[in-house]
Amino acid sequence: MIWNAFLLALRAIRRNKMRSFLTILGIVIGVGAVITLVTVGGGATAKVTEDIAKLGSNLLMVTPGQMRHGGGASGSAKSFEIDDVKAIARDVNSLAGVTPTSSSSATVVFGAKNWSTQATGTDSAFFKVKDWRVEEGREFTDQEVRSGTAVCILGATVRKELFGELEPLEHRIRVKGVSFEVIGVLTAKGQSATGRDQDDLIVMPLRAFQRRISGSDNVGLIQVSVEDGASTDKAQQDIEALLRERRRISTLKPNDFQIRDMKEIASTMLATTELLTTLLGAVAAVSLLVGGIGIMNIMLVSVTERTREIGTRLAIGALEREVLLQFLVEAMVLSAFGGLFGIILALIGSAFLTRVLEVPFVINGWIVFIAFIFSAAVGLMFGYFPARKAASLDPIEALRHE
Repeated sequence: MIWNAFLLALRAIRRNKMRSFLTILGIVIGVGAVITLVTVGGGATAKVTEDIAKLGSNLLMVTPGQMRHGGGASGSAKSFEIDDVKAIARDVNSLAGVTPTSSSSATVVFGAKNWSTQATGTDSAFFKVKDWRVEEGREFTDQEVRSGTAVCILGATVRKELFGELEPLEHRIRVKGVSFEVIGVLTAKGQSATGRDQDDLIVMPLRAFQRRISGSDNVGLIQVSVEDGASTDKAQQDIEALLRERRRISTLKPNDFQIRDMKEIASTMLATTELLTTLLGAVAAVSLLVGGIGIMNIMLVSVTERTREIGTRLAIGALEREVLLQFLVEAMVLSAFGGLFGIILALIGSAFLTRVLEVPFVINGWIVFIAFIFSAAVGLMFGYFPARKAASLDPIEALRHE
């Protein structure tokens, strides 16, 4: 009986090809929009997760200045000193590494080429804390860090802009007029979650940066990597207590520094992207309901057009449930076709958009399955009323219908 109803549904759909196409178009758009937006949103979430992982594992960022109400830190507090870094490394337990960082914008020159970038002074622990390895060449030696030797390691962007295809190792570049030897090139990390090019920098020993670039012994940032399995909250509390003591902050006064846990920032960003993805998916799902209303409208028209046919079937012995089933199957076939075409359209659209937006192409099988089932359910729900109307027709009145 169901097979016969399916064949009758296909015959009715073929009989009105254009009307059937326009009917399923709403379902196609609805299913396609839901899957595409959720897929692109999932890719964006994966990209944010990847970018945050590039910043380093279990990372705490310690910066001077109080947090403003509108966000950011004030610049009124004094900077850190190298002794603060040594004290954290010595007195705080469960740390994988501690590195001081000071940065300044600088113009670097090689031959006839120049490039404006960020010069960063740090020590050899920087590469472990930031989980950033040197792809070509080598890291700083302890002797170079202690003596402030004029050596540097290039980010991938600086290497490309200054040297192109030329091998940069053992060449010398000028940073703010000071000659530095290139001893390495960092692995490319790409853009951060905020859109900043992480590879647009040069890294040099902190003492060389302080003496030759900034002219100051200040440390603008302390980056702390906590051991795997250790509590970042405990480490944060210990660092806070230590720095309050070293900076002689009384009990009644707030911190003149701030400690940011990258895990908290990561959780916030992921929650935001997931929420936006859910909202976009919900908005797109509304178009499925619109498509369902279109199916109901067309099925009502179909019942009116086929009143004499329905009356004939009822008069020769067809049961009400058979007529009801026929129109229900027809509505579900329309919505199922819309769901299948919508899935194909969504996969093509998602692949294109993820490539344009440069985010991973992450297919969520559950979303595809749910979108298809939901499209069939829409056909069932919105097709029931027209089907019920057809099944309840009086055969005699139906046969009189013009």
